[in-house]
Amino acid sequence: MPVTPDWTPDWTHDASAFAELLGSAAASLASSPVRSQSCVRLPARGRLLVTGDIHDNAVHFEAAIRAARLGASPDRHLVLQEIIHGEGTGDGVDRSHRLLARVAELVLAHPGQVHPILANHELAQCRGHAIQKGGVDCTVAFDRGLGAAFGAEAPVAARAVARFIHAMPLAVVCANGALVSHSLPSPSMMRYFDVRVLERPLFDEDFDPPLGAAFLMTWGRSHGGAAVGFGPIGGSMLESLAREWGVRAFIVGHEPAPDGAAFRAPNMVILNTGHPEGRVIDLDLAAPCPSAEALASGSIPIVAYIPDGRPDVRTDGRGDGARA
Repeated sequence: MPVTPDWTPDWTHDASAFAELLGSAAASLASSPVRSQSCVRLPARGRLLVTGDIHDNAVHFEAAIRAARLGASPDRHLVLQEIIHGEGTGDGVDRSHRLLARVAELVLAHPGQVHPILANHELAQCRGHAIQKGGVDCTVAFDRGLGAAFGAEAPVAARAVARFIHAMPLAVVCANGALVSHSLPSPSMMRYFDVRVLERPLFDEDFDPPLGAAFLMTWGRSHGGAAVGFGPIGGSMLESLAREWGVRAFIVGHEPAPDGAAFRAPNMVILNTGHPEGRVIDLDLAAPCPSAEALASGSIPIVAYIPDGRPDVRTDGRGDGARA
């Protein structure tokens, strides 16, 4: 009779253990009780803690977990986005696969409660698209990190990363009127965008440029002008898409938010969690979603959930890089 070992394989240097962890997490995301086609749909009960871009900031990531209090109730949820590709790649090696594995552990520990959503940096990594951040080719640096950790078995780990990323939902849609996604299609590309993408599974062609639905939704910019603090700026495309999807407010990441959160009129919040001024949004799912302006102004500094009250200053808050 086989004996089950009483120890956990160390995924930090064992590619097979790493692949098993991410593969199990991918299966958990696909079979989640709140998964509906390419998105997650949350009922009107409980709470949702929303993060913006994290970019390998482990200190702020762990603070967000404390803020979410997932163990307090199965109706508490956490959205995570843009987990990989941090600033600390001075040696040209990005080791953010380790935080991706931490997310996978969290998905398995709290099934149906932890929702890493598809973002452009994850998409670029799993599809092999070049992407720049801080003058570094992020996908190459990430591959070097896998090589440093797993040596000749790095391709095994890379395939597991791609499987986990492909399993991520494109958005989290809340019954109270909030929708969380990494971005939205640029207004100039809306004519090519399949607005029914949240009602169907994602296909391989959805992930690739120039017209894939997931590509358009994670890379879009310029939704009515630059975001400045909490001040209003226009956006009829946002109103049109909100009507189409029955949404009151969009919560996104992707673009710079120097103060941690920015309001883009009429109905968008841009959120960043990874930089020193990072913020999160704690949303009551049982109540009607507040306006986007109220969500932005009511966002919470991530330092509120750090025991010593000091932010991690390794990131600079510049937001996403530009695709090469």
